[in-house]
Amino acid sequence: MHTEQATLGGGCFWCLEAVFDQVRGVTRVESGYAGGYVPQPTYAQVCEGQTGHAEVVQITFDPAVVSYQALLDIFFTIHDPTTPNQQGNDVGSQYRSVIFTHDEAQHATARATLERLTAEKAWPDPIVTELSPLQGYSAAEDYHQSYFEMHGHQPYCQFVVAPKVQKFRQKFAALLKE
Repeated sequence: MHTEQATLGGGCFWCLEAVFDQVRGVTRVESGYAGGYVPQPTYAQVCEGQTGHAEVVQITFDPAVVSYQALLDIFFTIHDPTTPNQQGNDVGSQYRSVIFTHDEAQHATARATLERLTAEKAWPDPIVTELSPLQGYSAAEDYHQSYFEMHGHQPYCQFVVAPKVQKFRQKFAALLKE
């Protein structure tokens, strides 16, 4: 099986991980940090907003089962790409909307998607999603991995993560793992 990776940031990584874990063709989702200049930052450092990192998920997927375009379509459905450095009550540059590309093909696909969504006026406000080559990625601490799966009963998970999972499940039922 040939796999590729996608790295996306759209607010809290727990939300993105919970959704992408359920996508058919996705073999691994890892919460992490990318785009900053501090090597191997800690969660506390990233939350302080002084490392330049965004909370991201790194998705390993089989492109024969799910396309990079489909992952981007899901991404733009489950977060608000119009709020700079914010998703809901999560505020700070670590929560920015960002696509970190792994190669030129991903960059071209992501750019075309951003252009299409802008032309379609998919949101009432301008899209502020950043697009840049992947740099400075590191995995988040172990306690962040599979967070929703292990802590789905917690209030943040119920009020913030669960609605995003439900929205994904409704709109992309054909892409759900069996």
